[in-house]
Amino acid sequence: MKTRAITGFFFVLVMLASVIFSQYAFAIFFTILSLLSLYEFYQLVEADDTKPQKITGILIGASIFIPLILHFLNDVPLRFVSVSIPFIVITCIGELYRATSRPFSNLAFTFFGILYVVIPFAIFCSTAFFEGTFNYHIPLGILLLLWASDTGAYLFGVKFGKTKLFERHSPKKSWEGFLGGMFTSLVVSFILGTQYLELDPIHWAVMSFLIVVGGTYGDLCESMLKRSMNKKDSGTLLPGHGGLLDRFDGLLFAAPLVFVYLYLISS
Repeated sequence: MKTRAITGFFFVLVMLASVIFSQYAFAIFFTILSLLSLYEFYQLVEADDTKPQKITGILIGASIFIPLILHFLNDVPLRFVSVSIPFIVITCIGELYRATSRPFSNLAFTFFGILYVVIPFAIFCSTAFFEGTFNYHIPLGILLLLWASDTGAYLFGVKFGKTKLFERHSPKKSWEGFLGGMFTSLVVSFILGTQYLELDPIHWAVMSFLIVVGGTYGDLCESMLKRSMNKKDSGTLLPGHGGLLDRFDGLLFAAPLVFVYLYLISS
């Protein structure tokens, strides 16, 4: 428990500093985080008969993520994302020369990792530029709402949890914990609505609902993935916590939902 607390404290401290300090610190931190998470995904799904292409997969992820970030930072044209196309072709051709029993499973996991990990992180980063220039309020708000949901779900689940939410994939989750997470997230959304005036309080409340639902299903899907691979944790990078995907599984589903909502209300 002590190791978990120390690791969690310093990791949250570094992440908050990267979000608040500057747009470049924000971009660098989440670029590194997304690529490390992608590598962790490949490690997680690798098995005797499944060998995703780690190097080319990471190159594809970087060639998508970095041009998108540069577009937001310095208005670099989005056409530079096309740099990823040669790497995609190389990945498919490369599978011809690998002596593996399930080549299309390897390709599927290689490309799915990018869709599952890199794209959601890129979408999350784009929320910092919702108004055209860098503003950390929305990405910070997303993280705070997600953490409030996780904390509330844990506390209410421990105290009142009786009705299982999805026992097949996550035996410890309960409906009472889910509703507790919804409550604590709504409380935090009210506070954010009084401090960060870019969005009306009702929008922060809707975002908290989307984050709780998306975060819960993101956690369940990651649990399903780990169970299918007979793994307890997604990795070992964070002592006491497991891997990066164990910490950001909820964000991978919640961020795209919030992005769509922000896009709809802005238009």
